[in-house]
Amino acid sequence: MASGRDQGMPDRSERDRMPAGASAAPRTRVRLDLPRPPRRSLLPDYDPEAFGRLSEQIARFLGTGRFLVWMTLTIIAWVVWNVGVPANLRFDEYPFIFLTLVLSLQASYAAPLILLAQNRQADRDRVNLEQDRKQNERSIADTEYLTREIAALRMGLGEVATRDWIRSELQDLMRDLEEQQIPASYEHTRRSDEDDR
Repeated sequence: MASGRDQGMPDRSERDRMPAGASAAPRTRVRLDLPRPPRRSLLPDYDPEAFGRLSEQIARFLGTGRFLVWMTLTIIAWVVWNVGVPANLRFDEYPFIFLTLVLSLQASYAAPLILLAQNRQADRDRVNLEQDRKQNERSIADTEYLTREIAALRMGLGEVATRDWIRSELQDLMRDLEEQQIPASYEHTRRSDEDDR
């Protein structure tokens, strides 16, 4: 007898995987243990961490004296050039509109970069603060544990015979023995005196 495969029919395991219905297309199984493939985007791909590091470097440079000196020298050279050279070589006349535009553009980029650097620093500070708080909690817990252990040792030592206590007890016993020996020796000497008579 011919099997279902020989007759062109799928076997049972293939039929279970196929969708029901005449117009149904075969379904592809979505694997949940694998990440989705990246979708194509019109926006450029960038690494946020690298961009953040770059913005911090720029913000650090903008806050240095070197940047202020270079900026001042550039503005002075710009103004001197556009005032002192012949009119046909000037590229920005007296109200210095182009200089104002350049400075505004620089400020419009510097402000968000500085804010981004401050946000990253605030995130680092928050993480450090959380780590310090956890470390302080561990230190407090350790201190409380050690305090309880020392208290337990002190209570235990209260029940243990100390050297001073043993010494005082031995001295009391020695006194008791001496007191017992004195009357015994007195009675012994008295008997020996009676025997001599």
